[in-house]
Amino acid sequence: MDARMRLIVGLLEMLEGIHARWAALYRAMRSDEFNRSFVHPELGAQLTLDWHLQMYAWHSHHHLAHITALRRREGW
Repeated sequence: MDARMRLIVGLLEMLEGIHARWAALYRAMRSDEFNRSFVHPELGAQLTLDWHLQMYAWHSHHHLAHITALRRREGW
């Protein structure tokens, strides 16, 4: 495995770990806890954890679609 592939594998493993932590947290939450809110550091807006979960799911699928399209286009 060359150095570039090792870098990609490491980044994917890190992303998998982050996703696993988010999934464990959200699975442990009660329904009413999704109404809790926080101030988003970049947007400066108060958002709910429900919003965050929906955005995280959409964003993950969005990036996967980019990767899938690139693989298809490049024949990988």
